[in-house]
Amino acid sequence: MKPHTKEWYKLDNAAKLYPSIASTRVSTVFRVSATLYKKVNVKLLQKALNRTIDRFPYYKVHLKFGLFWYYYEYTKSYPQVEEETFYPCMFLLYKNKKTFPFRVLYYKNRISVEVSHSITDGNGAVIFLGTLLCEYFRLLGYACQYSDTIYNPQEEPQDYESEDAFHQYYTPHIPNPPKLKKAFHFPFKLNTKGEYHIITGILSSDLLYQAAKKYNATVTQFLLALYFDAIQDFLHSHPVKNRHPVVLNIPVNLRKLYPSKTMRNFFVSITPKIDFRLGHYSFTELLDYVQHYMSMTINDKNLQRHIHRNVENEKNLWIRLIPLPIKNLLMPTIYYRYGERNYTSSISNLGQVSLPPSIAHLVERLEFYPPPSRGNMLKVGVVTYSGHTYISFGSLTPTTELERLFFCKIRKMNIPIKIETNRE
Repeated sequence: MKPHTKEWYKLDNAAKLYPSIASTRVSTVFRVSATLYKKVNVKLLQKALNRTIDRFPYYKVHLKFGLFWYYYEYTKSYPQVEEETFYPCMFLLYKNKKTFPFRVLYYKNRISVEVSHSITDGNGAVIFLGTLLCEYFRLLGYACQYSDTIYNPQEEPQDYESEDAFHQYYTPHIPNPPKLKKAFHFPFKLNTKGEYHIITGILSSDLLYQAAKKYNATVTQFLLALYFDAIQDFLHSHPVKNRHPVVLNIPVNLRKLYPSKTMRNFFVSITPKIDFRLGHYSFTELLDYVQHYMSMTINDKNLQRHIHRNVENEKNLWIRLIPLPIKNLLMPTIYYRYGERNYTSSISNLGQVSLPPSIAHLVERLEFYPPPSRGNMLKVGVVTYSGHTYISFGSLTPTTELERLFFCKIRKMNIPIKIETNRE
């Protein structure tokens, strides 16, 4: 591989916000992890990481403070694997000039990659983890097949991998999407700082698919309707005055609509909304709404409006000319007012993830944990691997009622489910 020559990278359009809002309560860090059938060999994992990270130079960076925006500077140093000792997805001090915007953790037979959203989204993290696993197993003597989702560490990175796809597919002179209004937020107390609880439901992906198919729905649509229904049950048993509509934040991977292979962020969020003050909705009514909403919003014309809004905000001359220290003061308030204030919770489904057949039998499971955030204290991450779907609730509250209601609904549909948690 040729020596890397690019010295710095701009943050992509979606990433520009994250360094300014990151805190112990809003870490902006998510996790993808693999549980192996055998205990992790730490020395080989470090060697695999050293070889893998050179294939991803746009991640081999340190955050730098510019006059108007943060930027990433390439570094010749290497990240070190760490033993996992704290709660997942904790605040990452990547504003420290010697800290990487991700961490690779191990614990017994589990390998986890925790990533700041300022460098990539779930798609990029899955490819990085898959490539790391492939190199780790190759060092153990197994063959590995490379593909569009498993990169060869010996190959040269392509320029399109580090492109800002938002600018690439931006269309000027079109209207922005409608502005959102304040959403219902759960009236739960917060955990002590530093505590992030995970409850994961493990179920057969075939049975889940069959249940969704009975309603002519996709798995994502089915889970969305179930979550709305669980929230509805909570609201009916906990009357709240001045209740606002329930709004779910659903990230959409734009690579499925545009021919981009960027390894940086390339997603926008859609926001299905139901006002339960109007009365009780049957599950079929909820699912009908979700299906129609998604068919109307997940298309090029509508998503272009979201891309347009994001890029126009960045291009705004007044925003560009605000010095970075002032942006850092303003961004958390702006993020809350125009972001999390308008969402109740979120569900992010990474879909079906596969590994090459030569190593798939060495990996028991994959999981995805969403980033913790005070404004939306409950979030859901979903991933499917090797015949099982893993539904993980990430929570900043000691209350577990929503998780119980949601998983009970799955069980009532005759789908066996195993529950695991890091709660004491």
